[in-house]
Amino acid sequence: MHTIYLSLGTNLGSREDNLERALHLLQEQVGALLRRSSVHETAPWGFESSHMFLNLCVCMATSLSPLQLLATTKQIERQLGRTQKSAHGHYADRLIDIDILLYDDAHINEPGLVIPHPHMYEREFVMMPLNEILE
Repeated sequence: MHTIYLSLGTNLGSREDNLERALHLLQEQVGALLRRSSVHETAPWGFESSHMFLNLCVCMATSLSPLQLLATTKQIERQLGRTQKSAHGHYADRLIDIDILLYDDAHINEPGLVIPHPHMYEREFVMMPLNEILE
């Protein structure tokens, strides 16, 4: 089993429900939930919006490979109604966003997948909840 850390965020619809539905699907499709941070309300990052985000981080155990995990998290986002970035490739409001932050002690640099997440240290909305659950 592998230990993974994920970041979840939402700023559209019923934000609390979006997080709970994502957590439920992650536990069904990815693995066991080991730790969960508290929920943090934060301003949008990288774009302008009047919709505040709810963010949290989780630690999970999984048997999925990094690429399987990426495919599964993207599928869960689609199941919950996520559309990709705007046509211009910029950040936008979203129903759910699931980012892979850490996968064991792995360093991965594949097309579409970089672990550790390359921007996590720049983002307070990631680091605050992540620091709550790091061992």
